[in-house]
Amino acid sequence: MTTAIETAPHYLERFAEFENGAAGRELAWLRESRRAAFARFCAAGFPTAHDEDWRFTDVSAIRKTNFRLAERGSVSREQIRPWLMQDVGCTLVFLNGRFARDLSVIGEMQAGATAGGLAEALENDAGFVEQHMGHYADPSHDSFCALNTAFAEDGALVHISRGTIMEETIHLLFVSTAETPVMNHPRNLIVVEAESECTVVEEYVSLGGGSIFCNAVTELVAGENSAVSHYRIEREQARTYNISTLRIQQERSSNVASHSLLMGGALVRNNVHPVLAGEGGECLINGLFVGSEDQHLDNYMVVEHASPHCGSRQFYNGILDGHARGVFHGRIIVHKAAQKTDAKQTNRNLLLSDDARIDTKPQLEIHADDVKCTHGATIGQMDEEALFYLRSRGIDEVSARGLLLRAFAGECTARMKEGTVRARMEELVRRYVKQFAGTGLPRETSHE
Repeated sequence: MTTAIETAPHYLERFAEFENGAAGRELAWLRESRRAAFARFCAAGFPTAHDEDWRFTDVSAIRKTNFRLAERGSVSREQIRPWLMQDVGCTLVFLNGRFARDLSVIGEMQAGATAGGLAEALENDAGFVEQHMGHYADPSHDSFCALNTAFAEDGALVHISRGTIMEETIHLLFVSTAETPVMNHPRNLIVVEAESECTVVEEYVSLGGGSIFCNAVTELVAGENSAVSHYRIEREQARTYNISTLRIQQERSSNVASHSLLMGGALVRNNVHPVLAGEGGECLINGLFVGSEDQHLDNYMVVEHASPHCGSRQFYNGILDGHARGVFHGRIIVHKAAQKTDAKQTNRNLLLSDDARIDTKPQLEIHADDVKCTHGATIGQMDEEALFYLRSRGIDEVSARGLLLRAFAGECTARMKEGTVRARMEELVRRYVKQFAGTGLPRETSHE
């Protein structure tokens, strides 16, 4: 195997520059973690089509580009205003992966809840960060996670103390900007203690004409009897490569809902990996990806049942137009001890042009004997009978297709809790789906 240093030697120089000035460089545990992760990345290199988990996604464009580490840069409040959410508890803004307190809207946080930058926490409460950071996301099995861990310095830290019911949403807005090729590696830590509830939105956007490589890792810990809703919105510019990993650790009787909305970027890889480590946990993995032109949107799901009496649901819908390519690689792993598991996985896709493509691979890996698991996938086009029915009622063809597309996308938004975040997601779906209403219809194929 060709190593990363052989194919992209500039990473060695970038890491040396980073390590000398990185936040938390005086912390031995963090310094060792960074060096071990970078050694792992150097040894493994970037994944190729020979790696089963990456067989449908070519990352050579990332490997070949000489990205430098992004500086904080400068963005005005007026520039980020279109992305700010109304009726939320706070908005934390991160500019090229670094916490921008001056651009954030924090106000007075609810008692029992704290939200801020990881770099600040490394300076003020390194012990808490050490308890969790790097204990869940595993760089030994993923080169991009290893690269993030090596360059981990800043990102979001959200801590919801035991028994806290967070009524308002926490919005994490990640803005990447560049005129030349740059990379940033946000590292986020969300810890929700026992008997607590919260909603967190991660949103990724970009500015500028340069090529951007955003490689984010989020570790989410859901304590006993907690309830967490996590939303990820990705709508970056066409020259952005976005790789993200959401690693969820669920304790006894916790309930986590993960919702993803992917609509931008040249190449997007969305890794979601919940581990139901405590008995009685429930997990919902729900997403919608919408691609056009030459976009590549890859969704890699691993739901790991490690304890008995847990339930999980995966629902992902894709809409692809132009030469766009989508990937759904979903895996349910049921460990031997996870008796009475109830798991379901469904992937549905609409191809709106002859050149659009989807690769879907639902999988079950079951080591227990008392479980209920199902999976399935469909690939097709808009229902011609439904389209004819709408046309016969006086609705023009473009509007009729728009209605059907919104209904298909609405299957995903309907699984979200009613409120500000869902309304925002629905508005984004309406805006993006509208442009596809006039496209043609391909032949249908399906498999269950």
